[in-house]
Amino acid sequence: MSKIFEKIDEAGHIVLIAHLNPDADSFGSASAMYTHLMRLEKKVTLFCASERVDSNLKFLPWFDKLRHHLPSRYDLAISFDCASASRLGVEDVQPLINIDHHSSNSNYGTLDCVDTKAISTTQVLYDLFRSNDIKINAKMATALYAGLVDDSQGFSTAKTDAKSFEMAAHLAKSGADTQACSRALMQTMSLAAMRLKGMMLQEVRLLDDARIAALAVTRKMMEETGAKEVDCEAALQESLYLPTVRLAVMIRENADGTLKGSLRGSDETDLSKVAGHFGGGGHKHSAGFELSGHSLESVMEETIKIFSKELS
Repeated sequence: MSKIFEKIDEAGHIVLIAHLNPDADSFGSASAMYTHLMRLEKKVTLFCASERVDSNLKFLPWFDKLRHHLPSRYDLAISFDCASASRLGVEDVQPLINIDHHSSNSNYGTLDCVDTKAISTTQVLYDLFRSNDIKINAKMATALYAGLVDDSQGFSTAKTDAKSFEMAAHLAKSGADTQACSRALMQTMSLAAMRLKGMMLQEVRLLDDARIAALAVTRKMMEETGAKEVDCEAALQESLYLPTVRLAVMIRENADGTLKGSLRGSDETDLSKVAGHFGGGGHKHSAGFELSGHSLESVMEETIKIFSKELS
């Protein structure tokens, strides 16, 4: 931890990297660090390779500072919530501090700060700030709280514990806008997302004695509804609400012909290992992968076979 802040002190221009298609945990972490570096009067670039970013994150501090082109010169880069270098969206980023909480993290940084016990990357960053006596102001508190709420799915996942609530309480006391976080992350949905969700739930298949839920999202469905990639997640998560479902898979066709696989579970199956079969990764109960050169049907079939084997 001390080495991380030594590198920050030495650097003049620092690039903060949120992963491709960032969520509140990745961008919230970057936003909190941006605020801290601004107090240190550092030159900072907030970067994400994805040009389309979820508009629900606009409530977070510094959203308008987000840039989609990596500077040609910088002294240090810090990535947040990126389990692998491919999630950065750019190559040859050096020197790099890798801050994350995924068990599948490949430790690709010059320095790696990966705490797999943490519920979110914002919790890893929160611990870094606290252990180095860095004051958390209201902007930082809101950004850190957003990642905590998002990755814990409203404090409902298996990793939610006393430490999660202690962190939430301290951030609330530090000025976090908890209402804005809950409204944007848990209570806001576009009409396009609602229409897509309806399509997905209408077509959901239950397999293996209704223990597996399978959802396919075609490019046609995306185009007809006008939905964004992030809009697929709600139906996938809600399929686990069915009383018999223990594992859920969603395969989505991307505009460029690639496939995005998302896995969710509520049993002891380690989904990061299942995703690893396809070159992906993630957490025990939430993981994903991306593939090219395969059909949606074949990848769905292969995933269901693996799920069935895990449940046997």
